[in-house]
Amino acid sequence: MEGPYELLEGDQPLLISVPHDGTEIPSAIAQRMHRRARSVPDTDWHTGEFYSPLASALGASLIRPRWSRYVVDLNRPADGKPLYPGRAETGLLPLVGFDGEPLYLPGEEPGNAEQAERVDVYWRPYHQALADELARLAIKHPRVLLWEGHSIRSVCPMFFEGQLTDLNLGTADGNSADDELLAQLMQQLGLQQRFRAVANGRFKGGFITRHFGRPANGVHAVQLEMTQVSYMNESPPFAWEPERAAAAQATVGRMLETALGWIRGG
Repeated sequence: MEGPYELLEGDQPLLISVPHDGTEIPSAIAQRMHRRARSVPDTDWHTGEFYSPLASALGASLIRPRWSRYVVDLNRPADGKPLYPGRAETGLLPLVGFDGEPLYLPGEEPGNAEQAERVDVYWRPYHQALADELARLAIKHPRVLLWEGHSIRSVCPMFFEGQLTDLNLGTADGNSADDELLAQLMQQLGLQQRFRAVANGRFKGGFITRHFGRPANGVHAVQLEMTQVSYMNESPPFAWEPERAAAAQATVGRMLETALGWIRGG
């Protein structure tokens, strides 16, 4: 991937975004970071690989970034305001990893000027591409769905106690997508028994879901935060597990089909 993102255009009213799939760090930034940080352990591993065949089969668009969330977190607001006030979270330019350990060598942390520069260079292109692709699809379709694909380790004490539910749907408490769409997704999940699911729990949807989801304007946004153990090995080197992944892709694929059916039916 040469540019800041890769966009594959589809013809259906569905755009899948995987904003934490990127793994690259520019060398000028990487040399200021601890060695373990340069291995980007907090990546949403393989989400691009997970969603690519689903997008292709459904005729959906897919956008994925080149750069790691350690460079800039695409799912945070450009002003750096917290998503979950009062709760632990990493920021727009993360200074610590999910283990609470610092990412940068002492004295090498980015300041305000560098934050503004990274927003312009790495954050804005992805968000502009999201806006442009949603606008392109909206010309062709009365309703459009933005699906935010995320994943995280199933046990991450910094953010939640115990083990996370497998499939975590978020619609910003009903503000980013119609309640009927969420109800149909949960009903579809109720037809299977392999994965546990919850709606608008610990993960309600990040900045992208909240910003672009405008149901009154015909744009619905849903975030799916999936446990990585559902489709891969959560320990380094974070290997893709084909058998697990096939089951998870089948389940998520049926969810996407359900969502598309609802979007088209409007």
